[in-house]
Amino acid sequence: MVCFRLAPVPGSGLLLLCLVLGAVSSYALELNLRDSENATCLYAKWQMNFTIRYETTDKHNKTVTISDLGPATYSGSSCGDDQNGPKIAVQFGSGFSWIVNFTEEKSFYSIDSISFSYNMNDNTTFPDAKEKGVFTVSDHVAFRVPLNDIFRCNSLLTLGKNDVVQHYWDVHVQAFVQNGTVSTKEFLCDKDKTLTTVLPIVPTTVPSPTTTPSPKEKPEVGSYSVVNSNGTCLLATMGLQLNITHDKVASVININPNTTNFTGSCHPQTALLRLSSSSIKYLDFVFAVKNENRFYLKEVNVSMYLVNGSVFSIANNNLSYWDAPLGSSYMCNKEQTVSVSGAFQINTFDLRVQPFNVMEGKYSTAQDCSADDDNFLVPIAVGAALAGVLILVLLAYFIGLKRHHAGYEQF
Repeated sequence: MVCFRLAPVPGSGLLLLCLVLGAVSSYALELNLRDSENATCLYAKWQMNFTIRYETTDKHNKTVTISDLGPATYSGSSCGDDQNGPKIAVQFGSGFSWIVNFTEEKSFYSIDSISFSYNMNDNTTFPDAKEKGVFTVSDHVAFRVPLNDIFRCNSLLTLGKNDVVQHYWDVHVQAFVQNGTVSTKEFLCDKDKTLTTVLPIVPTTVPSPTTTPSPKEKPEVGSYSVVNSNGTCLLATMGLQLNITHDKVASVININPNTTNFTGSCHPQTALLRLSSSSIKYLDFVFAVKNENRFYLKEVNVSMYLVNGSVFSIANNNLSYWDAPLGSSYMCNKEQTVSVSGAFQINTFDLRVQPFNVMEGKYSTAQDCSADDDNFLVPIAVGAALAGVLILVLLAYFIGLKRHHAGYEQF
């Protein structure tokens, strides 16, 4: 038996299923599944999205991110029986589905397997796919959790297989719920254990001045995109180099697009591109509309693991970079620096972004950053010309004055 209502937080009583829009611009799913006796048998709340790489008809590789899962159905979700364990089944979009199976063993239950099916016949999501049909990827997870514990992982979890990368975060799940009551005892994933454990730092030497990192080679350029129900809504192409100063130690990190996951969302006034990897929990680029006719980079948020195991986090929601008219893209092939804070800067290379009004999955006409330079040079040139004219006028005046005095001396 499955019921549902819209809510942003876990409910109680007869609440069975909730679907809300999450803070990271994908859907937060919440399932409170009850058995025939109206007792909770399985509880889960999580956020997820999917990145799929496919070959186009013109033999190029293209990547799309599916983050808009609504409206979704949950046919096939069950508490399990003597022959089969509990199961969560979600259907969304045009022929997309996601299933997770649970098993029980003595004093543990396992998140046993996860499968994701996507429909390449969906021309909205895959308008130029070379291969058509429904494809399925399955992963054997076998993650064990003590019975009567709820598994929690707020950190980003990633499953990658073939051409599909699955992203999960803000995960809370308990299968085989005992006596119809969801446990308050949490079993944390390893990443959350790292975040919640603070190790004391005992200095053994006198702190040294900030060290300057050796210059790094130019980063590889990556292509990123965000897809919603209307198709591709955000495009970004750029090489990214992170400059971090932490505990007076400076470091330079080049982002490798081949090992970087991406997701995001698009709304009328804002758009988000989120990058993540094994060391980067999230690197968010938030774009906004201003004056109803231009867009710009308004916000950058980052949280990542450093080499020493500590977590580096910075946020700035008062930026003003990459300004361009709506309906166009912003492009800058030269190196640019986005100064997020004194401790964190991002160098960009071969940059091109369009967070709004993407048509047919392609960039619109670009406003080049060289135009900004030209706009800056124009007043300088005009000022220099006026200064030159003023100097000539003054010279002519003094020369004339000198000749005038010389004429008086002849008398």
